[in-house]
Amino acid sequence: MTGEAIAALAPLGLRCEQRTEPLGIDERAPLLSWRLASSRRGDAPARHRVRVWDEAGALSWDTGWVSDPEAVSVRYAGAPLSARTRYRWEVAVTGRDGATAEAGSWFETGQLSPAAWQASWITHDTSDLDVVDAPEEGEVALADHGLSPAVRLRRPFRVPAGPPVRARLYVTARGLYELRLNGHRVGDDELAPGWTDYRDRIDYRTHDVTGLVAAGENVLAATLADGWWSGFVGFDPRRSGAHYGTFPQLLAELHLYHADGHREVIVTDGTWRTRRSPIRYADLLKGECHDLRRDTPGWDRPGFGDAEGWLPAQVTGDDHDLLTAAVAPPVRAVEELAARTVTRVGDDRHLVDFGQNFAGRVRLTARGLTPGARVVIRHGEALDADGALYTDNLRTADATDVLIGGDDAVVVFEPRFTYHGFRYAEVSGLRELDPSDITGVVLHSDTPWVGEFACSDPDIERLHRAIVWGQRSNFVSVPTDCPQRDERLGWLADAQVFLPTACLNADVAAFFEGWLREVRGAQSPDGCFPNVAPRLAGVADEGAPGWGDAGVLVPWHLYRVYGDERFLERNLDAMCAWVDFVHRHNPDLVWRHRVGPHFADWLAPTPTPREVVATAYFARSTELTARAAGVLGRDDLADRYGTLAGHIRKTFAERFVTPGGRIAGDTQTAYLLALAFELLPGGNGGEAASRAAERLAELVEAAGPGVTTGFLGVGLIAPVLDACGRPDLAHALLRRTDPPSWLFPLRHGATTIWERWDGYTDERGFQAAAMNSFNHYALGSIGEWLYQGVAGLALAPGSTGYRELLIRPRPGDLAWARATYTSVRGTVATAWAREDGVLRLEVSVPPGATAVVHVPTGDPGGVREGGVPVDGAEGVEVLGTGPGTLLCRVTSGDYRFTADDPMLAVP
Repeated sequence: MTGEAIAALAPLGLRCEQRTEPLGIDERAPLLSWRLASSRRGDAPARHRVRVWDEAGALSWDTGWVSDPEAVSVRYAGAPLSARTRYRWEVAVTGRDGATAEAGSWFETGQLSPAAWQASWITHDTSDLDVVDAPEEGEVALADHGLSPAVRLRRPFRVPAGPPVRARLYVTARGLYELRLNGHRVGDDELAPGWTDYRDRIDYRTHDVTGLVAAGENVLAATLADGWWSGFVGFDPRRSGAHYGTFPQLLAELHLYHADGHREVIVTDGTWRTRRSPIRYADLLKGECHDLRRDTPGWDRPGFGDAEGWLPAQVTGDDHDLLTAAVAPPVRAVEELAARTVTRVGDDRHLVDFGQNFAGRVRLTARGLTPGARVVIRHGEALDADGALYTDNLRTADATDVLIGGDDAVVVFEPRFTYHGFRYAEVSGLRELDPSDITGVVLHSDTPWVGEFACSDPDIERLHRAIVWGQRSNFVSVPTDCPQRDERLGWLADAQVFLPTACLNADVAAFFEGWLREVRGAQSPDGCFPNVAPRLAGVADEGAPGWGDAGVLVPWHLYRVYGDERFLERNLDAMCAWVDFVHRHNPDLVWRHRVGPHFADWLAPTPTPREVVATAYFARSTELTARAAGVLGRDDLADRYGTLAGHIRKTFAERFVTPGGRIAGDTQTAYLLALAFELLPGGNGGEAASRAAERLAELVEAAGPGVTTGFLGVGLIAPVLDACGRPDLAHALLRRTDPPSWLFPLRHGATTIWERWDGYTDERGFQAAAMNSFNHYALGSIGEWLYQGVAGLALAPGSTGYRELLIRPRPGDLAWARATYTSVRGTVATAWAREDGVLRLEVSVPPGATAVVHVPTGDPGGVREGGVPVDGAEGVEVLGTGPGTLLCRVTSGDYRFTADDPMLAVP
């Protein structure tokens, strides 16, 4: 990792609002941030300067030179930003040697205010949809699930002079939209505008369409489908669909800026024309049906003269108060998977294996079609004992796409307004299917991938890949629980337990900022967070312990990882309201009232008493609320909630901890919560904690060694065992292959993390189909320890934004491991390998950061760095020794340590 060339300190990776060159933001004081790079040891910024210019070149803000060696971001505090304006900005950084380097970027504002909108909400004449399409002669009626067709909308307009010098399209929908301009698709967003609680907030997005507008006649066109707005969502039979509305609506403005300085605005209004589309229905759970007999080619381009069946658009309102610019990255088609195998299973039926469970759709080239011929694509995660597609666990999600042939014999079919969770697809209706004619299209929110992990054990590498694919499959607009069955909800506990792993895999700052708006919006007036966000209409939802607590835990963890205090500023009031809600209903400080559905340690083989789980989380949320208030200088709140947290810890010890150190329930999760949340008398350095750690180790060893936790305990088990001096047990759990274990599903063909430890066994087959997802990320929260424990790459306790690092590899019996993470400050990397009795450890620390490095060794006196004794190496300060390790502090730069291999797991 050490480079030969000496490069000066330089800024890079400039971002605005956690995004690279964002187009259309509504934040009036955006955060401008940058990373740092240098190949020189000890390099750090001495000062920085940020300047911002408007599109006319006028200086909007100049921080001047600021001496702050820790800063990698500033909040804009210049002249008020103007709507629909591009700003150029530049950061200059001066190193300790006096050399200065600069980098530049841009951001563009959106509408900035609901008052800026001129467009009306429009939709199709819904009375036209009451006319049911009769089947053709000899045709079996189509099961449309009671859904209405998707509709097309179009608006011709003229540009009399030359094309505009700039064109911006601001668009959203109650439902899903796909925009086209002169026959060309606008943008690459999928399932746009994404899922929000439309009663509280509707996201809009901005598109640069300058290159699509021509002189003369133009056509702006859209297809509109149900989506989360009026389609099927969730699993509650009392309210399975139409949670927010009954039919989708579109809102759009096209702003054209001409060379002579004038601006023209094309808006959605009553002049648009609409028609039912060839998409007879499109639903996220049921699937999508395209009937090409009903197509009208050329409808989205100039010169289209077929007015038959086109009706005036219906204006449904002019309300704009809920419109906000989207902050989370959009869902995109990010990868394509070739068919691994195509197997004929009938005369016109084929089974396709993509080799990977994922969220998305297929793109199929159908050959030999005749008018009215049907091609049906069913999706599933697994095969049954007979090798047929297994769909029982989808429950009421049909996950079936249908193509009905029209005039063309060869058609490329790719659904646009649905997605499925699947590995296998069964295609019926084609005599022949070549593998090259079908492709898996992977969809997920386009979060930048910033982490890499690898090690010498192929099984653990497969586990890491399964964790990553689970994250990709379930970060689809919101953090869902699963992508396949009739659920796909934003469960709060799943998100909070997996968040530490998610942050190491990808940059999820903007993604979770968007979701936290939903969490806050779903909080009840009396302070209760929900179990799922966005909320569903008509579904009662009071947060359970560990679920509702995500409203506190998620903002705190995001603050620690990204160093952005706004995660706390925006959520502190909601955090306080949640703690007050629990306290108000449980004045004796044991959380037993108003616990919602109380899922406890969900799906744990050994259940933990509910009051233990609840009270532990009550203490944790209260403590973190106190810390958040302290960070923000709210000393009154910090004192209040800090005192309350102390009382809850005392109550927990009195009610649930015996004089002999046993915790009520005597389960792994009970000890994990007590130790991870520091609930025992004397803290984690006290005698009670020591006894708890010993008992935890006994329980793990007695189980195999094995894990008997559920969703709430699983992410804690390896880090807590490690902190208690038993990383050997954490490694043993990683390598276990019998259920419950992480490797058991992999030995049974899993490519993502299962919902249940035993979702399938040779003895019992599939678990109950009522709840048996094969793509759930919660149990994948072990991924955090792969980075932090196995590879040794961690944020130091008490630090934020990776200002201080903890490099502490836990080799176990592995031969090598490595991890790289692009933090908000710069790139952090570790790599260690053992060979011929020597352990080599490479470390990269970004400029302005420091790291405490634990070098595993059997002989601390023999550790060398860069070929010289460690106590004489540049940038290295020896701090002391520990059991089987040498501790040292390093400044920024690249380091190479060599040491005698301890050969055994590091204590």
